[in-house]
Amino acid sequence: MAAVKTPRSDRRTHQVRPILKWAGGKRQLLPALRQFYPSQFDRFVEPFLGSGAVFLDCHNRGLLDGREVLLSDINADVIGCYRMVREAPEEVIGALLDLDAGHRKDGSRHFYLVRDERFNRLREERKDSESLASVYTPELAAMLIYLNRTGFNGLFRVNSRGRFNVPAGRYESVTICDPENLRRLSVALDRPDLRLDVSVFEDALERAGTGDFVYLDPPYAPLSRTAQFTSYTPGGFGAEQQARLQRAVIHLAERGAHVLLSNSVAPEITQLYEKSAEAKSAGLRAKKVPARRAINSRATRRGAILEYLITNVRTARRPAFRVN
Repeated sequence: MAAVKTPRSDRRTHQVRPILKWAGGKRQLLPALRQFYPSQFDRFVEPFLGSGAVFLDCHNRGLLDGREVLLSDINADVIGCYRMVREAPEEVIGALLDLDAGHRKDGSRHFYLVRDERFNRLREERKDSESLASVYTPELAAMLIYLNRTGFNGLFRVNSRGRFNVPAGRYESVTICDPENLRRLSVALDRPDLRLDVSVFEDALERAGTGDFVYLDPPYAPLSRTAQFTSYTPGGFGAEQQARLQRAVIHLAERGAHVLLSNSVAPEITQLYEKSAEAKSAGLRAKKVPARRAINSRATRRGAILEYLITNVRTARRPAFRVN
């Protein structure tokens, strides 16, 4: 089992930031999450990649050097986009700069033209998720980044037909293209022994086992009837999927993996983890940490909330945040 390296000071000038805004993105929760990074681990596995904030935090801190990294997501657009950033960063940057210029000229009109006449039309040519990722182009990757950064609250949402239907956001200013950060992300994704796969979480977790560090950030269970942000794919991610994930996480912990899972404090998650004898027997503990709600149609309803961190990682370090 490899020991974690001490982060090098020169890494601070080459930090990689997520290129996608993400509902439930974990950048603001990183100080809490870091307390439960295992001190030693073999592979790093992240089966709900999204914006990749935890992967990039581990990369920036030098924790992945010399290790195999398995990144996956059921969302073929996300994986296809990252593959293009890795393989053709300059082409993605060029296409994104063109989209940036169009947005500054025509704003939301340009957004809907790109969404409906270009992005969705090109996506519909491939229905199978893996083939969609495999035929992604730099132009499609640039369009995804553009729509994500200028759309409402950084959501990725598709309707029952699989069409991206997030409306335009209202921003006084928005950074659409950061060429240097895109180039740094390309390097991070091109590290040796890194895989980018389209995969359901069960398949991804079957590859993980003893000594691996697995971070899981599934679509959160809604705290209310109106907080349904589960349309990440046409099939959604509801109570059945949360229960399947719980069983997979318990088996993963029993196999000796270091598990760290984030989720909402919805009653169903409390039942699945905090009040579950099976979860406790596997060594999993549910801890509540403060977070900031960023996704709500009303700005007055965004603010501090509690979220669960569920883990079997023991830490002797004093937490730099309040744990309940």
